[in-house]
Amino acid sequence: MRRNARKRTKSTSGKVIAALAALTLGGGGLVVVNVYASAHETSGGNTVKRSSQGGAGQAVAPQASTIDCPDVGSRLEQTPAGARAQVDKELALLDSQISEAYQKLRSSGRAMAQDSGFANNAVLGPLKDKRAATIERIAAAMDRVGERPQGLESMAACTLRDSGSGQEQGQGESGAGGQEGNGPVAADFVDITKVRPNVTVPRKSRNASRGTFTTRCGVNENKLYNSDNVIVAPGVDNGAHHTHDYVGNQANDAFADNQDFANGETTCRNQGDKSSYYWPVLRLQDGTEEFDAGQQGGGAEGNTGRILTASQVTLDYVGNARGKVVAMPKFLRIITGDAKAFTNGTANANAAWSCTGFENRQLTDQYPICPEGSRLVRTSKFQSCWDGRNVDSANHRTHVAYADPRTGVCPSGFRAIPQLVQRLVYDVNAPSLNDDGSSSPFYAVDGFPEQMHKPVTDHGDFVNVFDERLMNQMVRCINTARQCR
Repeated sequence: MRRNARKRTKSTSGKVIAALAALTLGGGGLVVVNVYASAHETSGGNTVKRSSQGGAGQAVAPQASTIDCPDVGSRLEQTPAGARAQVDKELALLDSQISEAYQKLRSSGRAMAQDSGFANNAVLGPLKDKRAATIERIAAAMDRVGERPQGLESMAACTLRDSGSGQEQGQGESGAGGQEGNGPVAADFVDITKVRPNVTVPRKSRNASRGTFTTRCGVNENKLYNSDNVIVAPGVDNGAHHTHDYVGNQANDAFADNQDFANGETTCRNQGDKSSYYWPVLRLQDGTEEFDAGQQGGGAEGNTGRILTASQVTLDYVGNARGKVVAMPKFLRIITGDAKAFTNGTANANAAWSCTGFENRQLTDQYPICPEGSRLVRTSKFQSCWDGRNVDSANHRTHVAYADPRTGVCPSGFRAIPQLVQRLVYDVNAPSLNDDGSSSPFYAVDGFPEQMHKPVTDHGDFVNVFDERLMNQMVRCINTARQCR
């Protein structure tokens, strides 16, 4: 288990935006690769769908780009148990291949400016070949113990995503743009006071489960960080390609199994909760060299700056608007949101950014600029419907589901379980323009390097390790409309 110590080291909305623009456009030239166009970006109230143009053989426009690859893992709804270990490792390898290709793309601005075929020949072509071989190993592994998946071979080719920012490649190898040049940019921030209230909740029926169970597990005072993801990439070092905060179970790394979780220590006040709660760290772009500044998952993959510890972490379990909830199975794994939503699209995105005092206004694809006296808030509402059989699934999604946002009804065949609502509060000043004309730094969520630190990629992970007694107590509290801690 790695416990890594870290180094510690008032403005109007108009000034904030001016500062962000200065950071984006100034300070040593434009960035070679600085892409920021959401899969479904909003502009002036209109939704702009992302282009699917690109791929091997395309003419590469001289504009900033990132790499967009089909998400193979999302297609694997069923993987035979005998193939699961190899498939997980091969999926993690696909992520590493994209990360390596992105870093090569990012460092090749001048070459691409001089040769329009460089990206296809030197980046996308080799990446396609590597992905094709890896995808074939996935299909063969599944074929040996079950049914060979169809159509995966068509997912080998990747494309370039045009940022739409007007920035041209070859105008500078480093400089503005935060996170070592791969985001965020000014358009990714918005004054929260300018956002209209947009939160709706389903109307509770007479049979609703109205109680709340709160578990207190700290804010990661232990400084437990790693760039693993035991759910998505078990047994793979640096499977997340970004750094996570952890509270609750202290045994969580890539190699932890259920027995490790059962025997692990917990930061939760109630020792009956050994669950693991983890999320990508938030960083302030102030030039601080953190413990992971030169490591994969950290600075080597574009995740730079001072790690911010949440000042408050609230973990509430709430009920269902239509009826009673049942106990979660032990070792249930849930991922909410999509760490690849920038390139995957927003189908699984569940990011919710806001500010204290304005939490009826939630943002998915922009970071909020909070007014003076208000604090930054990240909220994750996890899936609250379970298929009644599985603690995980091949794509880590199909065994759980969200209740209908209007009615609270679970999909057919699913049962309502306590819903984890995770709320993180940060004492962080918004980017601003200082009196001397200089600008304070961006903040951004950690992510896969090619995802450009887009706010829509925020996500959370949960492994249920409640003991049976405490889980049953939680269910009783929620179903009888009590508030329990």
